[in-house]
Amino acid sequence: MPLIRSVLHMLWLILTVIPWALFVVIASLFVNSTTMYWMCARWLRLIVDSGTVILGIQNRVTGMENLPTGEKSPAVLLVKHQSTWETLVMPAIMPHPLAYVFKKELLYIPFFGWAMARMDMIHIDRSQGKRAFSKVVEQGKRLMAQGTWVIMFPEGTRIARGQKGEYKSGGTRLAVQAGVPVIPIAVTSAKCWPRKAFIKTPGIVDISIGKPIPTLGRRHDELMLEVENWIEAEMRRLDPQAYPGNPASPVAPAAATSTSAGQP
Repeated sequence: MPLIRSVLHMLWLILTVIPWALFVVIASLFVNSTTMYWMCARWLRLIVDSGTVILGIQNRVTGMENLPTGEKSPAVLLVKHQSTWETLVMPAIMPHPLAYVFKKELLYIPFFGWAMARMDMIHIDRSQGKRAFSKVVEQGKRLMAQGTWVIMFPEGTRIARGQKGEYKSGGTRLAVQAGVPVIPIAVTSAKCWPRKAFIKTPGIVDISIGKPIPTLGRRHDELMLEVENWIEAEMRRLDPQAYPGNPASPVAPAAATSTSAGQP
């Protein structure tokens, strides 16, 4: 049954992404970037909802009250990355437009990449080194000034369940230079959608949103260490079966924000 469900969901994704992408490319000639974003977010919500119906994957979100509430309150979201699921879910549940930081090669993916190219996000050429990060800071400041939150995966790539990647400080460097708070987010998506796996299984994906961490007077490296400690401790609390032999809460603030539940 998981195999059949996975095939059906993939077919649904392919069948919907082609007309959606073509519509987005055409619509981008007539509407502004914010309208474009919410049009795309509606498609992502459709895919997430179909993941619930077809795959049996449900989201359990906690800590929504920790998100900034102002219309243009800025933030950098730093998210645990275990599968494709969180890239689909975040725009579907967040109240602000999001700008992903991603490598420009993704723009060459037929249909999906073409649509992404029409959105106001931050695509970088990694071969440019320091110049690439300067672009992230420049565009990130501009986007956050207009009410868009920047979202990054500090581990850089999808990490297997129960594992920890190397946390890179690009997100906290951006936040410190822009003078905006960072918000750590733990996601247990690999319980249902393992890294690089085609077959998905039914279950609950926990998404825990931490309290904003101010950046004023902070160094980006020690700030990233705080983010890393919170996320990894929260992952152990949310998915203890994935971390045999490890304490559930290795640092004190691990579960501080997971006190109220809400369904997206």
